[in-house]
Amino acid sequence: MSSSSSIQQAREALGKRLREIRKDSGLTARELASRAGWHESKCSRLENGRTTPSDGDLRAYAMHCGATGQAADLIATARNINGSYVEWRRMERSGLRRAQASVIPLWERTRHFRAYSSWLVPGPFQTRAYIEALLRSIRDRRALPDDLEEAVQVRVDKQRILHEGPRRFAVILEESTLRHRIGGAETMAGQLGHLLSLATLPNVSLGVIPLSADRTALWPVEDFWIFDDAQVNIELVSAFLTVTQPHEVGMYARTFADLADLAVYGASARALITSAIDSLG
Repeated sequence: MSSSSSIQQAREALGKRLREIRKDSGLTARELASRAGWHESKCSRLENGRTTPSDGDLRAYAMHCGATGQAADLIATARNINGSYVEWRRMERSGLRRAQASVIPLWERTRHFRAYSSWLVPGPFQTRAYIEALLRSIRDRRALPDDLEEAVQVRVDKQRILHEGPRRFAVILEESTLRHRIGGAETMAGQLGHLLSLATLPNVSLGVIPLSADRTALWPVEDFWIFDDAQVNIELVSAFLTVTQPHEVGMYARTFADLADLAVYGASARALITSAIDSLG
């Protein structure tokens, strides 16, 4: 199941709950719509997850169904669903700094980080030059307000979590990540050398899945982060996705474990990184 379809499932589950509340009240959809001053099709759209309910919709629904006590929980559920999928254009309308800072509380409370990437070196493991090249590209591609220097500094400052507290980091990279040139050969060489250094930290496990690995059973998937066993974050082309449903978090955890089984570690991983550095010429 795609992550976007799982959000639609959550909307449909909320709609099913609304339908049950209405049926328990003895009202038909037409009667509820009439009382609320809605078009009669609105109840159907809400109950089938085709329309995202506003706070006002949910308060009216609960009030007219005699379930005012459930309004606050319904609103909290809807806000959680809506917050799971945030378009970049909404998050970045004032620039890149806000998006970089938004995850700081999550990072600070997390103790076990798991990250998988097939395209980019994950944030806490990036050099300043690599960060600057990435964020400059995003700024230019999305025509964002220019707060590049501030955004870079926020991301650099966040990397303190690597060295603070009892935190563990397990990172799985596709070998292709080592080959994608970000910022030119010099920047990439510095980034790969930095990876070699970080791999020696006692709280870091770095695995690389070789290009030669047999991918019949499990091919590369979308890049993702798992924070403890509580949340998964995925960066899509158009949006930032947050997954919190336990069964979905579990799916990502199992996928991470399967990907980890394909990776090589220690001297073998270092050899792949060194080979990528040598290929830069």
